[in-house]
Amino acid sequence: MASNLSINQKESDEMIVVELSGEIDIDTVNELRERLYEIVEKYPIDIKLDCANLNYIDSTGLGVLVGVLKKVKNNEKNIYLTNLKNTVKKLFLITNLNKVFIIEE
Repeated sequence: MASNLSINQKESDEMIVVELSGEIDIDTVNELRERLYEIVEKYPIDIKLDCANLNYIDSTGLGVLVGVLKKVKNNEKNIYLTNLKNTVKKLFLITNLNKVFIIEE
């Protein structure tokens, strides 16, 4: 069964908001990587990932987010995670990635 991932972006002067919907896993991680790397290269500003409709993320997805964070940090900017579902948030807590990403409640 193929996974679904939807990535939509909204631009402002101060921040790019990227809405993630569906699942981030081995089937969708390449699409996520490509889109986020394009965004980082085009907009050297803060990125907010709105995860209100993100149902699942696996270790491959976390790896991509860490890679994107490194690129964003090269521009002295940050990635903010917002609207995390409890199951997704728990993964960030277990892996201690809540210490490197800014998680907004």
